[in-house]
Amino acid sequence: MPKRVDHEERRTQIAEALIRVAGRRGLHAVGMRDVAAEAGVSLRLVQYYFQTKEKLLFYGLQHLTDRFTARVGARLAAAGPDPGPRATIEALLLASLPTDEESRTFHLLYSSYSILSVTDEALAAQPFIDNPDAAENALTGLIGRAQESGLADPEADARKEAISLLAMAATMGTSILVGQRGPESAVEVLRHHLDRIFTTRTRSPEGDGAPS
Repeated sequence: MPKRVDHEERRTQIAEALIRVAGRRGLHAVGMRDVAAEAGVSLRLVQYYFQTKEKLLFYGLQHLTDRFTARVGARLAAAGPDPGPRATIEALLLASLPTDEESRTFHLLYSSYSILSVTDEALAAQPFIDNPDAAENALTGLIGRAQESGLADPEADARKEAISLLAMAATMGTSILVGQRGPESAVEVLRHHLDRIFTTRTRSPEGDGAPS
């Protein structure tokens, strides 16, 4: 009997090949023929599963996002059964920093895809991410939860702090990639801002918001 083909496994094989070659050469320089050669399959097979380069890139990004989610999950599992809001936020932010080959590839490809989609109409037509506000909403909720529990500054604006942390992590990641700073420096800066947020404050008797 002919061997039954696992189509999802074959798609994953091709996506992994895309990630490897794009991690070496940059997303802009990758073609379907390059991916086929990396995966050890024919160009026709890649085209069968992904009719256009844009669809291939989008699937690869989704696969990379799944791997990132698994990395965050592993960090949270290592933190214990109930890591709490701060540890959860820290796990998400630190997992996004390019501190090893896996996270370097994630940051490089994710950033490259977003930049290319600005000028490439075919890429722009693809849904970049299903829920662009998911991370922002998650961090906002975690900070708000910490405030309600007395674990974070009640005067802080949870939404603005969430936006700032995500923007900071993205910028820090790029600065690591280009060699401006090392991972240790980026982690130190992120933890400095988390220390600021997760510091309980109460109003002074005069009501000026100063720490009591």
